[in-house]
Amino acid sequence: MKTYPNGPHDLGHDCHAWLIPEGQWGRSNVGLVRGDDASLLIDTHLDLAHTREMLEAFSALTAGRPIRTLVNTHSDGDHWFGNQLVAGPDVEIVASAAAAAAMTPAAAEELAKLWRLDGPLGDFVRTVAGGFDPSGITATGPTRTFTGSLPLDVGGREVRLVEVGPAHTPGDVIVHVPDARVVYTGDILFVGAAPLVWEGPLSRSVAACDLLLDLDVTAIVPGHGPVTDKTGVERVRDYLAYVDTEATQRFADGLDVEEAIASIDLSPFSDMAEHERIAANVVTVYEHLDPDRPRATRVEQFSHMAHLFHAASAATTGAHS
Repeated sequence: MKTYPNGPHDLGHDCHAWLIPEGQWGRSNVGLVRGDDASLLIDTHLDLAHTREMLEAFSALTAGRPIRTLVNTHSDGDHWFGNQLVAGPDVEIVASAAAAAAMTPAAAEELAKLWRLDGPLGDFVRTVAGGFDPSGITATGPTRTFTGSLPLDVGGREVRLVEVGPAHTPGDVIVHVPDARVVYTGDILFVGAAPLVWEGPLSRSVAACDLLLDLDVTAIVPGHGPVTDKTGVERVRDYLAYVDTEATQRFADGLDVEEAIASIDLSPFSDMAEHERIAANVVTVYEHLDPDRPRATRVEQFSHMAHLFHAASAATTGAHS
């Protein structure tokens, strides 16, 4: 994957991104859109330290144009756990109604517990999301919700929120800045790593990619990874469509989910990191093909991925010993 620096990136037209390389687990991106006398922040980080660093760095850009609106693109903690550092009487926090329903103190505590687990699952989380400390989080959810679409006035310029979930999560939202030809996608896009679909069906994520491809944009800020263009969207779409087709065929052939995960050839996407995400993606496909199948919890999905991650690590270690 193309390397890129940590920190602020000027996209032009008073649009900015804060990127954490290399966009792996927990290393999410944040957006900033400035109007004449106010700014819009798009997402916060997984912990307070990273959120504080980002806000302090953006303070020069928001002087005289304070953050009056915070949009959370979805309900995963690495996109809203830092909200408490932005919240206040003069700040509106906006998310889709479906995302807001999942942005609860219980959800925050469940994710934070993963760092404290013993065994392979805890080891996996601490390895792939090392460098974050989700302690001290006060769950700070939206003060305004919507469904469908919502136009926002940001200091005299229009920003469009478009709900594209359920896809990655139940309530994904993209943030489109038409006059700048910029869009912030949240975790509809992972660039340089395999996309991840917790909620699905995968066809909804494919449709979200199609919507992005139809927009008149030149700069696309993914939820994780470097700023991209439409070729990055096409790559994610190709992966999602491929996994959906391959998993669906294996379901029709009677393979159980573990057999399906093990047998899907990901070599066409060898440039992508985090191949363990195939486990969660296949589980999602199977759940939608079989409505009677119990929905896996987030911990169960993480456990599937942890197993693949540790198996791949052991294989790599053995190959080099």
